[in-house]
Amino acid sequence: MRNGVAAGLDVCLVLVFVAIGRASHEEGASLAGFAGTAWPFLVGLAAGWGVTRAWRRPEVLVPSGVGIWATTVVVGMLLRAVSGQGTAFAFVVVATSFLAAVLLGWRLIARFL
Repeated sequence: MRNGVAAGLDVCLVLVFVAIGRASHEEGASLAGFAGTAWPFLVGLAAGWGVTRAWRRPEVLVPSGVGIWATTVVVGMLLRAVSGQGTAFAFVVVATSFLAAVLLGWRLIARFL
């Protein structure tokens, strides 16, 4: 799999997570609000790609997928906390679960295709 496709898919899935979350809480559809919610997780995603050197084999579940997922969640939550955004326990659980399902899920599917 090409790196650009894998990275683009990861970015799109993080943005879907943000869009669903904002819609479920009936938050405004402003671009600034969306960007404010998305940036911590996008930074975390980029950090995950860097930490795991995912460009070598971005489609593999371990170590790329698991490392990208864990780093996205941890860095995203830390950045949300230091920027004054919420990190309620329920949000952490939902974010961790949803991002695991999508960031690991497409890699599992790719493994069997």
